[in-house]
Amino acid sequence: MRTIGLIGGMSFESSAVYYRLVNEMVRGELGGLASAEVLMHSVNFAEIVALQKAGRWDDAAARLGNVAASLEKAGADCVLICTNTMHLIADEVAAQVSIPLIHIIEETAAALRSADCKRPLLLATRYTMEHGFYVDHMSALGVDVMVPDADDRTTVHNIIFDELCAGNIYDGSRAKLMDIIHRARAAGADSVILGCTEICLILDPTGLPLPGFDTTTIHARSAVDFALLEEKVAGKNAA
Repeated sequence: MRTIGLIGGMSFESSAVYYRLVNEMVRGELGGLASAEVLMHSVNFAEIVALQKAGRWDDAAARLGNVAASLEKAGADCVLICTNTMHLIADEVAAQVSIPLIHIIEETAAALRSADCKRPLLLATRYTMEHGFYVDHMSALGVDVMVPDADDRTTVHNIIFDELCAGNIYDGSRAKLMDIIHRARAAGADSVILGCTEICLILDPTGLPLPGFDTTTIHARSAVDFALLEEKVAGKNAA
C-alpha cells in the first residue's frame, strides 16, 4: 500500500472527514481491520486565512510547498491539499515535490464528465468562485462552471467561514444553500459541485435537486485508488 500525504487543517473540520473517508474506503477495499497508510501535516488555519485575506498567495504557496516537501521526506508517495481554495497555488506546491499531487479540480472534472454533467453550479469560498483559477481549470477540462451571483457568493462564503469551519451546522443556512441551488437549476445548471471541503458537512450530495459532486469524497477516493493500485493489480492478476 502506498502512503497518502495529506496537507490538512484548512479547516480541521474537513481534514477529519478526509481521514475518516480514506480509512473507510481502504477498509471497504481490503476488508477486516485494514486502514490506510497516512501522513498528515495539519497547519494553523488562522495563519493561512490571514495570508488569503492579505492576498499573499506567494507566501501561502511557500508555506504549503514546505509542508508538501516534509511529507515527501517522511515517506509519502503522493500529496493532497485538503481544500479547494488552496488549489489556487497547486502548481507552486507541486513544484516543490517529486511525488504526484492529486489535484482536486482535475479529479472532480473527471467525475463530472463521467456523469455527462456539463454545466455545474459551483458552491465554494469567494476565493474559489471569484479568482478564476477554478472556473478556468474546469473550462480547460471541458466543464462549463456556473457561479452564483454576488449576493449568493457572499452568503456561501460566510456560511463556510463563519459556520462550517467552526463546526457549526444550521438548518437555516442549509435552506439558503438549497434556495441557491434551486435558482441555479432554473437558470440551466445540470449539477452541483460542493466545491469547498466543508460543504459536505451541511449538504448531502445525494439529497439535492440536481446531481451533487462532493469534492472531498472525490478527492479521497482518488487518493485511495492511487494508494491501492498495486493491490488491485495483484488481485486482478490472481483472478
